[in-house]
Amino acid sequence: MLVNWTEPALEDLDSIYDFIARDSLFYADSFVQQIIDSVTRLEQFPESGRAVPEAKNDDIREVIFQGYRSIYWLVNEQQIDVLAVIHSSRDLTNPKNQPWEVH
Repeated sequence: MLVNWTEPALEDLDSIYDFIARDSLFYADSFVQQIIDSVTRLEQFPESGRAVPEAKNDDIREVIFQGYRSIYWLVNEQQIDVLAVIHSSRDLTNPKNQPWEVH
């Protein structure tokens, strides 16, 4: 299974890194790597994340790591697109905050 990081998801990782790096480069590196690692397991277990309740589509799923939701789309049997990495406090009932609406 190919895990494809979309540009918005990579920008989210950069923003998370920048925020944490204000206090510690070490922890910023570590935390972002742990998010990436939590998504990498999807290469072997693509349906291991739960369906995003707000999406009402079983192909839009998420892996949660320490309060951050890595939202991904099961494109087909060979590919996953990571759409966003967002804090769990974000209101995904608001259509402006729904990264799956891009597709």
